[in-house]
Amino acid sequence: MSGRCHGAVMMWRTGMCVIGTLFMLPVNAAQPPRASLPWRSELIRTAHEIWGLNAPVADFAGQFQQESGWRPDARSPVGAQGMAQFMPATADWMSQRYPQLRMNTPMNPGWAIRALVQYDRWLWQNTTAQDDCQRMAFTLSAYNGGQGWVNRDKKLATSKGLNALIWFDQVERVNAGRSKNNWRENRDYPKKILYQHAPRYLQWGASSCM
Repeated sequence: MSGRCHGAVMMWRTGMCVIGTLFMLPVNAAQPPRASLPWRSELIRTAHEIWGLNAPVADFAGQFQQESGWRPDARSPVGAQGMAQFMPATADWMSQRYPQLRMNTPMNPGWAIRALVQYDRWLWQNTTAQDDCQRMAFTLSAYNGGQGWVNRDKKLATSKGLNALIWFDQVERVNAGRSKNNWRENRDYPKKILYQHAPRYLQWGASSCM
């Protein structure tokens, strides 16, 4: 076979492989919901400001989807408010700790975006893990249920011979005293964000587990 023919065959085969791969991909795998689009630029800008250029933007976006479906006016029956679903006590603490959040307006999308990204950063800095994926899982568990519960879960995991630096299939297996429903919700929270929601936002930025 001549070099020209061989090259043509190789190009054809490569093209067919690419086409086949595209057909295998889920149609909506990388499509963020329409409700998220007005907040894309602000989230990316805020995440880069607080976390740096390698910020896990897709994780934050997935978190907003899980918390409120990107609805600025969201309210929960237990009192959580806004797009980031901050409880009043946490919003008060954040507004006192960070000057740019001093207005304490959880129903304001700009405030909610900065507050979620900043609070995640604080939680991230106050936990240790084997790698970034596990560390983000701990961070998300703490966002959902409180840093104190994460610390107690880690301590209990260690006492049972589990690895306290690994969330998935290690610390996530233990319950340091939460109600069954709260425990189940907390365990589902990191999984849904990191493996169900975040992949839809990879065009916005990085994800800790991808």
